[in-house]
Amino acid sequence: MACVFCRIVKGELPAKVVYEDDKVMAFHDINPQAPIHVLLIPKKHVENLFEEIDQELAYALIRGLRETVKKLGIEAYRVVSNNGKGAGQEVFHLHFHIVAGRRIPPTTV
Repeated sequence: MACVFCRIVKGELPAKVVYEDDKVMAFHDINPQAPIHVLLIPKKHVENLFEEIDQELAYALIRGLRETVKKLGIEAYRVVSNNGKGAGQEVFHLHFHIVAGRRIPPTTV
């Protein structure tokens, strides 16, 4: 299987896991852009936000986000998901970047 995140879920590649349940997994990014940079993914392969996800998975992602930041002990953080190649998505498995540990300036979009 070519998807690096699916390989992490299957245990074929190592990851420093922060949170995991039956639906989602959160682990440290191997190329962090901030002192705290964690990726939250669904265990089921979903390419990006264009694909429909059911309510159970949507809830699991939000629960996973909440549980991950609790385990990290952070209250101020940014959550980003790049959706599609034009937006900078490099791994085509839905993932959310949880970034914290330094002052993050407001976006100017």
